[in-house]
Amino acid sequence: MEIEKTNRMNALFEFYAALLTDKQMNYIELYYADDYSLAEIAEEFGVSRQAVYDNIKRTEKILEDYEMKLHMYSDYVVRSQILEEIAKTYSNDAFLQEKISVLSSIDNRD
Repeated sequence: MEIEKTNRMNALFEFYAALLTDKQMNYIELYYADDYSLAEIAEEFGVSRQAVYDNIKRTEKILEDYEMKLHMYSDYVVRSQILEEIAKTYSNDAFLQEKISVLSSIDNRD
């Protein structure tokens, strides 16, 4: 499995998991995060390998569609880069460092 795609799907899943059905969440999490094979997921849920494959492909498209419309992941990446630049440039400014810490904790909350 392509590592870039795996990383992207895991990131999109983190942002949009709440918008998926339970089955979609389970399949994507097992396949991408836990590295289960299609056959292992099929056995776990008592369905065909093809059913798992179809569901995962549909869910990948759904996750990409959410990202195209909502931009939560891409905005997070840009925001993180900007905060990192500010933190490096103004490393001696306690006020800015505190505000960056607050913003970072908001982005990384569970």
